[in-house]
Amino acid sequence: MNKLLLLASLLVLPLAAHPRAHQDANASRQEVEALLTEFHAAAAEADAERHFACFAEDAVFLGTDASERWTAAELRALLEPVFARGERRKTVATETHVTVSDGGRLAWFDQRLESERWGEMRGSGVARKAGERWEIVQYVWSFPVPNELVPELSERFRALRKG
Repeated sequence: MNKLLLLASLLVLPLAAHPRAHQDANASRQEVEALLTEFHAAAAEADAERHFACFAEDAVFLGTDASERWTAAELRALLEPVFARGERRKTVATETHVTVSDGGRLAWFDQRLESERWGEMRGSGVARKAGERWEIVQYVWSFPVPNELVPELSERFRALRKG
């Protein structure tokens, strides 16, 4: 009889824990979405302190140009003067997807964005839970390119690299 009870408890415990894990993942997704909203809102308001508070100290930002790979400190040095001049970077998410790891400490995200300056963009990356807050550890800023334009753009990229 004890073996039957043990077997039953092994089957029931994961089921009982599942709703809590699902709630935690939903809460984490909402927290990461709030982090991304804050990240974009701070840039739209040229608020460097709020914007860079969204990054982990060891974060990396990948820009649209192949040469653009900056640490959080390098990006801050680049953008602080821009924000100080009041230049805003208004970008609004039109679609956001967040996936949280099983352990609940990492999340990866992708967003469709509408940039006031550049039009349709994408943002994707990784966030990490540090204590009670989430922080961006990698952010990739990119242009979605319609497939029918890829051959022409590829040729232009090759020509640019050669020239």
